[in-house]
Amino acid sequence: MALIKSISGIRGTIGGKPDENLSPIDVVKFTAAFGTWLLQQKNSSKKVVIGRDGRISGAMVQDLAMSTLMSLGIDVIDAGLSTTPTVEMAILFEKAAGGMIISASHNPKEWNALKLFNQFGEFISAEDGKTVLSIAEKNEFVFATVDKLGTKTIESDFITKHIQAIVDYPLVDIAAIKKRKLKVVVDAINSTGAIAVPALLQALGVKEADIIVLNETINGKFAHNPEPLPQHLQELCNAVNKYKADIGIAVDPDVDRLSFVCEDGTLFGEEYTLVAVADYVLKNRKGNTVSNMSSTKALKDVTLKHGGMYYPSSVGEVNVVNKMKAVNAVIGGEGNGGVIVPDLHYGRDALIGIALFLTHLAKEKKSVKQLRNMYPDYFISKNKIELEKGYNIQNIFDQIIKKYKKYPINTEDGLKIEFENDWVHLRTSNTEPIIRIYAESNFETTADNIAKKMMQDIREVM
Repeated sequence: MALIKSISGIRGTIGGKPDENLSPIDVVKFTAAFGTWLLQQKNSSKKVVIGRDGRISGAMVQDLAMSTLMSLGIDVIDAGLSTTPTVEMAILFEKAAGGMIISASHNPKEWNALKLFNQFGEFISAEDGKTVLSIAEKNEFVFATVDKLGTKTIESDFITKHIQAIVDYPLVDIAAIKKRKLKVVVDAINSTGAIAVPALLQALGVKEADIIVLNETINGKFAHNPEPLPQHLQELCNAVNKYKADIGIAVDPDVDRLSFVCEDGTLFGEEYTLVAVADYVLKNRKGNTVSNMSSTKALKDVTLKHGGMYYPSSVGEVNVVNKMKAVNAVIGGEGNGGVIVPDLHYGRDALIGIALFLTHLAKEKKSVKQLRNMYPDYFISKNKIELEKGYNIQNIFDQIIKKYKKYPINTEDGLKIEFENDWVHLRTSNTEPIIRIYAESNFETTADNIAKKMMQDIREVM
């Protein structure tokens, strides 16, 4: 069906022909290229951490990747079932040369991916990614002789260490959370959130009896579409009402995106996950913030309120992290529920997001709904159009620019058009053959209408 190579890793559907899907041959080829690139960095360590989320194909792909790295003379640390932020942290714990997680994030069950990290536990840069792809294209790898093969060790404690680092984080207040005596419903979407999130909640002082986990069997047979969007969270909303819970928590399969449900079963809004966490952080640490340009302008409002400066970045975690470093941001992330706390690690992390959100909730002495009402009501309409193979994206964007030339236009990342208080952002996805269309307004119908009009314009061009 698809094989996509981008700054988000090597992503594709399982099965089918090599070079068109994520076949075993492709797993070996791109892993060998990544391992070769790591060896070229001449790090003092030859260790690589590798983990996986709960996908059906995860164990198979991980075994292929680990064997390939060992065949290059690299020592593998098998993290087993894990989360993306946990693997990022594990690279730092182990002082490893790099790492990999086998996860296709929010994509459906037929997808999987190789996500690649450098020695700092961060996604490799676009430039380094091009080098890896070039090595793969040219088959420029040399495998080790039998006496120099790498070894494999199994480490099952990384999630515990990750949670301990969160518990020890200065802005996390366990006593305040414990005092609230929260009842929590978690949608673990049949993946590793079922391990990590309940363990975190207990470490934060929530009683085990007050934690209800939906879709807790880790089998990769996702009970619903795994992207934590409103249309996929009805089961969680209903469960919050059923159990009279204080809060609902949804994560994606690799636990780097986070969304909340209010005590009345309504959605807090994934765009406001970062807004609320940033509000709490900025109350305690003055500084700047960053989010990608498809994210709500509510983060800018909150940042200015606390005397900081807000900076937009191109979409993609690598781009957000680079901008955060450039402006010395104290908090950042993406409007898809991705929270990045730089002095913990430079990666989206739902677990630290949960800890900071619950601390904020406890200290404000409000319900989740009351907390949400503290922030402005902006509405983002999120849509997408599937592309046929080989379609000329630039031609589409050029025609749209021509039609809307009287409005301010930003072409740094796709195409963003400003309409007085509203905006629309068009960009191709890093992970799927689609154009994403995001529009924001003070009114939901206005945002939807802007998006629909833009989709109509795109279809006319196509």
